[in-house]
Amino acid sequence: MNAAEKARVGRAADGPAPPEEEEGEAGGKEPAADAAPGPSAAFRLLVTRREPAVKLQYAVSGLEPLAWSEDHRVSVSTARSIAVLELICDVHNPGQDLVIHRTSVPAPLNSCLLKVGSKTEVAECKEKFATSKDPTVSQTFMLDRVFNPEGKALPPLRGFKYTSWSPMGCDANGRCLLAALTMDNRLTVQANLNRLQWVQLVDLTEIYGERLYETSYRLSKSEAPEGNLGDFAEFQRRHSMQTPVRMEWSGICTTQQVKHNNECRDVGSVLLAVLFENGNIAVWQFQLPFVGKESISSCNTIESGINSPSVLFWWEYEHNNRKMSGLIVGSAFGPVKILPVNLKAVKGYFTLRQPVVLWKEMDQLPVHSIKCVPLYHPYQKCSCSLVVAARGSYVFWCLLLISKAGLNVHNSHVTGLHSLPIVSMTADKQNGTVYTCSSDGKVRQLIPIFTDVALKFEHQLIKLSDVFGSVRTHGIAVSPCGAYLAVITTEGMVNGLHPVNKNYQVQFVTLKTFEEAAAQLLESSVQNLFKQVDLIDLIRWKILKDKHIPQFLQEALEKKIESSGATYFWRFKLFLLRILYQSMQKSPSEALCKPTHEDSKILLVDSPGMGNTEDEQQEEGTSSKQVNKQGLQERSKEGDPEDPTDDSLTQSGDVGGREPMEEKLLEIQGKIEAVEMHLTREHMKRVLGEVYLHTWITENTSIPTRGLCNFLMSDEEYDDRTARVLFNLPVLPESDIQKVFAP
Repeated sequence: MNAAEKARVGRAADGPAPPEEEEGEAGGKEPAADAAPGPSAAFRLLVTRREPAVKLQYAVSGLEPLAWSEDHRVSVSTARSIAVLELICDVHNPGQDLVIHRTSVPAPLNSCLLKVGSKTEVAECKEKFATSKDPTVSQTFMLDRVFNPEGKALPPLRGFKYTSWSPMGCDANGRCLLAALTMDNRLTVQANLNRLQWVQLVDLTEIYGERLYETSYRLSKSEAPEGNLGDFAEFQRRHSMQTPVRMEWSGICTTQQVKHNNECRDVGSVLLAVLFENGNIAVWQFQLPFVGKESISSCNTIESGINSPSVLFWWEYEHNNRKMSGLIVGSAFGPVKILPVNLKAVKGYFTLRQPVVLWKEMDQLPVHSIKCVPLYHPYQKCSCSLVVAARGSYVFWCLLLISKAGLNVHNSHVTGLHSLPIVSMTADKQNGTVYTCSSDGKVRQLIPIFTDVALKFEHQLIKLSDVFGSVRTHGIAVSPCGAYLAVITTEGMVNGLHPVNKNYQVQFVTLKTFEEAAAQLLESSVQNLFKQVDLIDLIRWKILKDKHIPQFLQEALEKKIESSGATYFWRFKLFLLRILYQSMQKSPSEALCKPTHEDSKILLVDSPGMGNTEDEQQEEGTSSKQVNKQGLQERSKEGDPEDPTDDSLTQSGDVGGREPMEEKLLEIQGKIEAVEMHLTREHMKRVLGEVYLHTWITENTSIPTRGLCNFLMSDEEYDDRTARVLFNLPVLPESDIQKVFAP
């Protein structure tokens, strides 16, 4: 691998920033030497490029054009559509490149017109304002694209301003929903139900406009009556109160639903907070799974009191099994605060009594992005919440933790990171690592280090020019488990000249080594390989390159299987064996170059004749497997003098020599079949246990098991206590389902 593909990041070129100050809850300032950032020599980051780079058809749009979902899909906001890239770890693909499934969410063809009154009244007012002799009215009206999304002589506003992914488990398939905000202020919720096409489930801008129209554009009955739409100030107010700026999803929460018989049942729900231009926040509550307009439970509007709001994010905190939530709102003028959110009928959730100001100075540094990461404080022995916000070229951080004295707030700024403003920021929810980037192709990794009082940040500089060459960056996003970093790049300056054309690409770099990914998979509390696709893809890449499984991983995995026996580790072992089998297979081009007679015979035997019975087909399947094994053994004995021995052999752990490829393939295939058989038995026992526990057993009860118990006990070498218990139950061995349902 050449120097352009791999870059080791050591001590940053610029020195540490001057020490900052942190402000506690009492408002007093204390020297915060721990808050002073500095390049770290203890943390060294290895960055490696992954292929392929995905080319975009259109230029990117919006402030944060890149977002990575929990189900491993990357959304890229462009001027004509949202490009969705799904990372797939395909065990049947022998290639070393990333496997990416690409779909697209097209932008609407018609422009979005906010509902501020009846069509006739709105048309009259627009004509009045456009022909007004007062230039402050006519010019303001003509130049504001919110009032004129069609553009008249200007090109229409197309493309997307912002996208936000919901948590996993919100759509009908148990995956993530996509909230999309267009440049002309249309907010919709999209779902990918059939894998190839995205479907719009609901238009929230239209629904919210209808609600405001029905309430005469008043949030409460105590407000003054609405003004005249012919007044330009009222015309602006009605547009401002329904122009979305940002939207963010909350975590999945549980609500109580009362049935007709007055019984209560728990129903999953999710909240979508929408920040508007006038500072109001609409909190939509959706019942899960979300299928459309009928899944909307409620919509409440909160007045934030922040002028010129720019960004928001959910604050979710858990303390002593009590969950608290709020909304972090940032302003273009600088202030940041948390607003309480009253979640009615939400089980186990509490809210703040009053807003909490995190930063109150009007220093004219706009808040560009906010992230919140839950962490555990090792010194205070309690959970805490880390809030980071990008403000210009600085990173504002705030540590919140609840103690006996109340809510403690420690805040400061990290300086000296970038010479240009931060254009994108992302955070790893696993360990709280923050990544920031500026447009000059420099990415900073900030690692929080806890101290007795608060925390400090160790940071590293990642020069993308060492990996991709001279590039400009437009956005970054980290994968859910922190294995990959997605970057939107264009060509940078060459010999002091800007490129004539801009080619937008989404490129991927690794943030973890193989050893780190393997350790995280072995110690994971998720116990789900699908939720850790980015980590297992790193494992797949390593095995395909080296054509063997490292010894330390095999030993650690066997210890986990012996100690716990969880099916998660068995599935992980099956994944490793399948990837190892793929790595030893010949490429299709090599297989086509040297056809053998045994291959043709195998194909003839494998193809069943017309009119065969099931028994004949089973016999043929058995004979084909035998021929397969015999052919492989014969070829292993004869050998092929034309095949190079170095590429076709794998490492042998015990002897240290090399064995023929065919024998190794047979050995790996036997291990795969053994693991598959074990998982099949475990699933059978689980199904039988569920059936038995959820069946009301009477004297004449018979449970058709279709021979599952007999299959579990068919192998004498397989000795399992659970299988013996299930086999001895009197109701389970009724295996003939035809007798049970016979007329």
